[in-house]
Amino acid sequence: MKAMILAAGQGTRARPITLTTPKPMLPLINKPVLESIIELLGRQGIDDIVINTSHLAPLIEDYFRDGERWGVSLSYSFEGHIKDGRIQASALGSAGGMRKIQDFSGFFDETFVVMCGDALVDLDIGAALQFHREARALATIVMRDVPAGQVSKYGVVATDARGRIRRFQEKPAPGEAVSTTINTGIYIFEPEIFDHIPAGIAYDIGSQLFPDLVEKQLPFYGVTLPFQWLDIGSINDYWAATSKLLKGEFHGYRLPGREIETGIRCGSNIRMRRRAVTLHGAVYIGSGCSIGDGVEIQGPTVIGANSVIEPGARISECILGDYTYLSSVARLDRKLVIDGHCIQPDGVFVDCDQAQLGWLIGDARQQLEFDAAQHLLVKLASRVA
Repeated sequence: MKAMILAAGQGTRARPITLTTPKPMLPLINKPVLESIIELLGRQGIDDIVINTSHLAPLIEDYFRDGERWGVSLSYSFEGHIKDGRIQASALGSAGGMRKIQDFSGFFDETFVVMCGDALVDLDIGAALQFHREARALATIVMRDVPAGQVSKYGVVATDARGRIRRFQEKPAPGEAVSTTINTGIYIFEPEIFDHIPAGIAYDIGSQLFPDLVEKQLPFYGVTLPFQWLDIGSINDYWAATSKLLKGEFHGYRLPGREIETGIRCGSNIRMRRRAVTLHGAVYIGSGCSIGDGVEIQGPTVIGANSVIEPGARISECILGDYTYLSSVARLDRKLVIDGHCIQPDGVFVDCDQAQLGWLIGDARQQLEFDAAQHLLVKLASRVA
């Protein structure tokens, strides 16, 4: 069976992280969310997958290549062009991206699945397919209920007793939403859907295709099934998802490293005197880290690989990217430190270099260069003496 994963968006709600990392490649404790989606599809026999790419496309394509490592066949549909020798992203919208693939090769020649590349799920896709076929649907959305205050983040769905979609609203204000049942970004389509997607223009699934299907009164259905779902749409979503995974609240998710004691997991080649470091709650320390004496870490916290935490630093409920450097006077509470930015869960951030915080928070690789230079100066001074 065939599937498409949507991975061409710029991830504006997750900036500044997505300025340098495509949202589907955001690491959930060491593993990109897109990798978990590919594994899910492969486990359920969906092994012919195309991924549309645009923003920072090489970071996705170079990581997954042809998919052989995951037991699937992967191909890519790039949306953009080359200008002045540089890759320029030019996404076609989710439905427009589907149409580009179909016009290129006729890839979608049977019932197919489409999934957004920014959510962790454990859906039984077979159950959704059974509903779709029994309803004789042209299109089916997998749905779930959310608190009323969250509806403005999603497409909102209203169905009749048989599951036929009678209204679809894309990201309505909470007071205007027709329900609290939302679109999870998981779809099943028949190839005839392309009769309703124009060619050669940007066209969106949620804001354009779905309202059109409702207006035309076509067989458009929604199904609610029991499954776990972690949306990674924004900085706050990413923060919450990481916390839930660390605390074991997404059942079946395999955490990396080895558990050295309850709730504490570590990668390999770590320099740390365990008795000289205070660790509480759910904590993951990546491979190659150096954790100084007197450091206190309160979970849920992720310390990225090859990070250097100087003696005496205090960290509470944080996500630190790979090669993070924290000085001994650092006191971090509920912060994400990634690619030179210090970010709050609500998305407010500072650029550490522009704020001249490099002495407090920085890149561990620069610190290693500084230490090496100091060592060389000491060695030269000793020779002069």
